[in-house]
Amino acid sequence: MDRDTELDLVSRLRTGDTEAFDIVYQSFNVRLFTFLARLMRSRERAEDLLEETWLRFVAHADRLQPDTRLGPWLFTVARNLHASYWRSPIVEESCPDALALWPVASARSPFDETAGNELQRRIEAALATLPVSYREVLLLVGVEGVDQSEAAAICGISGTAFRQRLKRARDLLAERLEESARPARGV
Repeated sequence: MDRDTELDLVSRLRTGDTEAFDIVYQSFNVRLFTFLARLMRSRERAEDLLEETWLRFVAHADRLQPDTRLGPWLFTVARNLHASYWRSPIVEESCPDALALWPVASARSPFDETAGNELQRRIEAALATLPVSYREVLLLVGVEGVDQSEAAAICGISGTAFRQRLKRARDLLAERLEESARPARGV
């Protein structure tokens, strides 16, 4: 979405324009759900947080600053809800299996398809083992394509801290992928 369109939508949202809300919803709903589902590793919990994100958006739309960047605002709310959820004393200890993270393009041969599925499985498993702070930076930049400066703002850290966290996350993901590629010993 170009900046002029975004500024127009913010202006319309501040006046209660429901059509503007529909446009924002269509633009960000799938991306927000995907982000939350990958952080939560649970479709149901992600749906709950997504609904709460949109409720907060509606509740605060009339108070948005005229120059609000909608994507970073929404992702910040979603991220903060995720963090609050995990700080809650009623959170269950169990974590469900990881969701499919990246769609695998249709392969040309059964071998390519199997190899692609195996790589996807390894990436999903490795990403699921990362601390949330690392997982969220990889999802924001690598999957959602959020600019690093906006992603730093979403995470509430400086650009320098964000770049360090992203590098550590990439290194740790590469390490975990390498570990998963090694054959099992002594069986």
